Amino acid sequence: MENKSVVNDFPVVCVGGSAGGLDAYIRLLKHLPADMGVAIVIVNHLRTVATRLHEILPEYTKMPVELITERLDILPDHVFIIPEKRDLHVLDGEFRLKPISKPRGWPDVITVFMRSLTENWDGKLIAVIVSGFDGDGAAALCGIKEVGGITIAQKPDTASQPDMPESAIASGYIDFVLSPEDIAKEIIRIAHAQPK
Repeated sequence: MENKSVVNDFPVVCVGGSAGGLDAYIRLLKHLPADMGVAIVIVNHLRTVATRLHEILPEYTKMPVELITERLDILPDHVFIIPEKRDLHVLDGEFRLKPISKPRGWPDVITVFMRSLTENWDGKLIAVIVSGFDGDGAAALCGIKEVGGITIAQKPDTASQPDMPESAIASGYIDFVLSPEDIAKEIIRIAHAQPK
């Protein structure tokens, strides 16, 4: 086993989305280099159908794209995809999966994962809310800011379903409102500002 003590010091980008999110993920990943030392975690709402993002997205990035499994190590320069019907947590530099805590009504998987990151991750946090219905993620943005993280919402007029970005913006805790292409530029800027 590798030495686990150095695991948690790189930035994690949590990209939360739902309806219309695929377009945003593709536009974002196409503009991100594969070697910036950042882990990208895509938390997409799917309660009934199996996710296919790990099959679709490798076309648009040179980073490995992995469907998250229990106790998978969080690594930089990877794209990780939440499986359907699961809440996602972080502990000791690994992903932990739990049964979804809110099986009915609008899911809150993005909020759950962001809160776990704020409690259990030492590296920089970047929270990105893209296209989707309802307002998942908005409730966790204050916590991301409190630990010194950066929060970004997709510009509503570039999202096919602007509800989620609009809810995030309405929370008052968003630093930047940008198109997916400009979100990529901001992530690159933040990654480059990290002490190596």
